[in-house]
Amino acid sequence: MQVTNASNVREVDPASGRIQRSNSLVEDVYEAIFAQLMSLKIAPGSRITVDSLVKELEVSHTPIREALGRLEGEGLVLKTHLIGYRAAPQITRRRFDELYELRLLLEPHAAAKAAASMDEAKLAVLEESAGGMARRDGKDERLRYSNFARQDAIFHDRIMEFANNELVRETLAFQHTHFHIFRLMFHSRVTEEALDEHQAILAAFAASDPAAAEQAMRRHIEHSRDRLLPAFD
Repeated sequence: MQVTNASNVREVDPASGRIQRSNSLVEDVYEAIFAQLMSLKIAPGSRITVDSLVKELEVSHTPIREALGRLEGEGLVLKTHLIGYRAAPQITRRRFDELYELRLLLEPHAAAKAAASMDEAKLAVLEESAGGMARRDGKDERLRYSNFARQDAIFHDRIMEFANNELVRETLAFQHTHFHIFRLMFHSRVTEEALDEHQAILAAFAASDPAAAEQAMRRHIEHSRDRLLPAFD
């Protein structure tokens, strides 16, 4: 199976998850570990052993450590001196509520601003990002899920970019919200229902309708929250 992103091409064995070939080894190792974290193959709070990943992915220690360092910066991996790495624990219910409160305060208004300044070039960027989430290439659900999480983060970040408020954009990006919320529940409903909501947002942008964009974004965030709440039951 071939997995692609904007910067490289790589092949992953769906049965073993091992990297077969890559143009950027550290990037590929990062994506392989990221996919395991997002799909809960690496359980929240569990220890991550570098030697085990070396054997599993059949690469050296160096790209493993570099990838883990990047994941640490994104809050998905924690490193303790003299102990090593472990997967970050799941976010708490309180943190979950706070993240969605923050999103509801910032993102609907930003979507309205983005709609007011929407043009064909910006719309094409957003449609391309949304299209990446809709693709169902290959049979590896774990890789598809992790790709959806990343593309979803990019989609929302582009909207914040087009809203032309860098402080709001940086504030949301710093939280790595999409990575943490998608790690709560590895389930097709999380992705499939979001696709229709993204289309409603895109339709509002295509119409350059700020009010509709604000409403569509608010509904999307509220539905996302409701889909993931069962993770705390």
